[in-house]
Amino acid sequence: MSSGVEAPGQRRPGIWSYLSFTGPRRRVSVSLPRSHNPNSDPHEKPDRHSRHRSTNSTGYMSDFKGSAMMNQGQRLRYLKTGGIIAFVLLVLYFVVPRDGLSRGAVPSGGNTAAGGAKATCTKSYSKDKPLIQYALMIDAGSTGSRIHVYKFNNCGPSPELESEVFEMTPKKEGGSGLSSYGDDAEGAAKSLDVLMDKAVASVPPEYQRCSPIAVKATAGLRKLGEEKSNNTLRAVRHRLETVYPFPLVSEEQNGVEVMPGEMEGVYAWITINYLLGKIGGPDKTPTAAVLDLGGGSTQIVFHPTFPDTPRGGLPSQLAEGDHKYALSFGGRDFALYQHSYLGYGLMEARNNLHSTILDALYQQNKDSGATEYLKSPIVNPCIAPGMSREIDVKMPKGHALGNTVTVNMTGPAAAAPTQCRGWAEKTLHKDDECKIAPCAFRGVHQPPFEQTFATEAVYLLSYFYDRTQDLGMPESFTIRELQNLADKVCQGEKGWDVFTPVPKALEELRGRPEWCLDLNFQLALLHTGYGMPLDREVRIAKQIKGNELGWCLGASLPLLEKESGWQCKVKEVN
Repeated sequence: MSSGVEAPGQRRPGIWSYLSFTGPRRRVSVSLPRSHNPNSDPHEKPDRHSRHRSTNSTGYMSDFKGSAMMNQGQRLRYLKTGGIIAFVLLVLYFVVPRDGLSRGAVPSGGNTAAGGAKATCTKSYSKDKPLIQYALMIDAGSTGSRIHVYKFNNCGPSPELESEVFEMTPKKEGGSGLSSYGDDAEGAAKSLDVLMDKAVASVPPEYQRCSPIAVKATAGLRKLGEEKSNNTLRAVRHRLETVYPFPLVSEEQNGVEVMPGEMEGVYAWITINYLLGKIGGPDKTPTAAVLDLGGGSTQIVFHPTFPDTPRGGLPSQLAEGDHKYALSFGGRDFALYQHSYLGYGLMEARNNLHSTILDALYQQNKDSGATEYLKSPIVNPCIAPGMSREIDVKMPKGHALGNTVTVNMTGPAAAAPTQCRGWAEKTLHKDDECKIAPCAFRGVHQPPFEQTFATEAVYLLSYFYDRTQDLGMPESFTIRELQNLADKVCQGEKGWDVFTPVPKALEELRGRPEWCLDLNFQLALLHTGYGMPLDREVRIAKQIKGNELGWCLGASLPLLEKESGWQCKVKEVN
């Protein structure tokens, strides 16, 4: 895949660099004088002895003339040969492209843009990389699948993202993710066809067979169990390999996989900091923290700073453990803190809260054995006043009420945002054993935010964005302002007049009784769980510079490098 192009500032190749000698070199022999004449004096004139030695004059002159004529013939031949070679090279120099002779045929995407692709420059920065590269990533999430088609150029020392095409599977009842197909592995694989058709339409044909694709499933597929999950992944791999032209990353390099939870956060961290220009360049600027809230899990990743020597109970470096992720990117080394909380995505958080309320009712009534309360509306402070919803609540394994209980959750007569926040905090299990202090929640170690990440930017992604931007929140706000928003939403429709100017906000609030729950869980997660102070400013974002955020871009960047587990589907022509 070498492009064989020169780097900016590199001298133009000399004319001899275009000619390669592949045959055996011709040998030229040079004769030394046959004998030395003792009567000849090198300081004498040539005719000094000839006049007096008539017996040698004829032979000497014949030798002299023959030698002179031979030398002239050799010089003429050399001049003619050199002239012909110079003429041929001169023609080649101006007619053949610079890289044509040194590289042979180049695959599409090499030195110049092929087909309908265009780049912001005309030369690749490195001989080892083509000018244009495409990479495709499918995010098989818990509620639906999405494809990102990235186009990069190699005009500079690190790949520059030129454009992105994004498509997602149509929404359907029960979700459109791979996990929603259960035992139907083939149906799950075919659900990606709408995404692949978009990819075929977006990548020029000349590039398709050298544009890698990978599929990474997240929390939803993990819950199917190992057998069903593996069947689905095999069906997806087979369909992509046999139906579509893009090279699929090898099985050894996890081209189709259930992605480890910690990698979601790490890849999202790479994405944001790459787009912000905080990594990949020469400057060692402070990086941003990334907090991602999905449907099934939530992730936190940041690069903490520590004092040179321990003080105030703070160590001088990040403690060892699964939470530590060593990353080298753009010439810098990072010791990242990361953790993925499976079961604490927004959809799972809702169920956690509902099941916690049901378990509390069960504990109150278990001595009497009564279950009539399950048939009546259950007051839930996280449902806005005047609203209700029938919910299938999944209970903890082996619970006395069964695996699933269907109940009617109803809002209280008056708003109770504080009580809602209390129930949300109960689901975090802050009192679990903490083996490596300090801990965030569930006994998971985390460096304290206030001491190790006091002023750097914090970006909130996915459902953090959806549940705040839709209600008119600005791109940056404090945790206290998030609390104020939750309080307003929990008041119910009589307190929603503030949202009237926000397009579709009232429609969203009326159609989603869990808005109060969603916002209070986010507040509890950030403030109580992660330990962010109420005056800490955070940012919400869905895009930066027109590019979608999340883990996909960060996971796609490594595919641009050699040895990343894929090969073009066609052989290079030499």
